[in-house]
Amino acid sequence: QVQLVESGGGLVQAGGSLRLTCAVSGSIVSMSAMAWHRQAPGKRREMVAWITRNGDTSYPDSVKGRFTISRDNAKNTVYLQMNSLKPEDAAVYYCNGRAFTTALELKDYWGQGTQVTVSS
Repeated sequence: QVQLVESGGGLVQAGGSLRLTCAVSGSIVSMSAMAWHRQAPGKRREMVAWITRNGDTSYPDSVKGRFTISRDNAKNTVYLQMNSLKPEDAAVYYCNGRAFTTALELKDYWGQGTQVTVSS
């Protein structure tokens, strides 16, 4: 069994910063690509940052230059640094990762989400 647990969400004023953390635990051999997604009320879930095991990253234009994804492979942890936050960044943020498990399976897993609220 594999668990992804997000932390670091909260309330921040527009223009402020937050750092989200996603810790992976369980029966994993290694984590492949990982990503952060978000979903605001009434909207579709969207990916906001993606990182390969080697550290290559990708962002949509809506967050490029403000959000930075990083990872620590030794700790099976991925981070999302969010700067210059805007009210439209408010959402539940989810961590997603592809794990190679001890059962020799390659599967996608999701965390339970962490709320980010941005006041104007």
